Amino acid sequence: MGKLYLVPTPIGNLKDITFRAIEVLKEVDLILAEDTRTSGKLLKYYDISTHMQSHHMHNEHKTVDHVVRRIINGETIALISDAGTPAISDPGFLLTRACVEVAIEVDCLPGATAFVPALVNSGLPNDKFVFEGFLPVKKGRQTRLLLLAEETRTIIFYESPHKLLKTLGHIVEYFGSDRAVSVSREITKLHEETIRGTATEVLAYYTVKPPKGELVLVVGGKK
Repeated sequence: MGKLYLVPTPIGNLKDITFRAIEVLKEVDLILAEDTRTSGKLLKYYDISTHMQSHHMHNEHKTVDHVVRRIINGETIALISDAGTPAISDPGFLLTRACVEVAIEVDCLPGATAFVPALVNSGLPNDKFVFEGFLPVKKGRQTRLLLLAEETRTIIFYESPHKLLKTLGHIVEYFGSDRAVSVSREITKLHEETIRGTATEVLAYYTVKPPKGELVLVVGGKK
């Protein structure tokens, strides 16, 4: 029987990858990639010639059984996402669960994930926190936010640039205008920045300066 590796990839700077991750990606029989074009740039940078196959949120339900059979038949496979650690707001959970259910060994390597540097850099309490990932787009969004408004631990969200103002407006409405907020943008990239302040202050900043790039929103817990 083979093995499944979950391999974190850089969230921006291509140098943010471990020696072990490069070694694994060179040695496995197959790399499952969220977007082979995006991952191809990383593989080319590190001279990795391992064959890639597409594995993303739109096809993972159909491909999981086939991948599991290949591992059972002796192949060693690595799963990567476009950026960060697989299964953290990215494909990976379904395949991991399927492998665990049939006693296939799963090895998740340590590495890059966007919310950790955003949390640490926020200056907000990080001894206890809640990772929410992406909020519901429509159905259940208000219910979720009203529930989280009572949360006393620091809360972490992933957010897209075109939805950040809407979410910050909801934070002001449901959490209060003085709730502490930190937004980290383009982590590890050339235009990386972190904006901290009250929900009202951060909303005002991004109203004048529309956000671009990948975003992590960190919200202080209720006092």
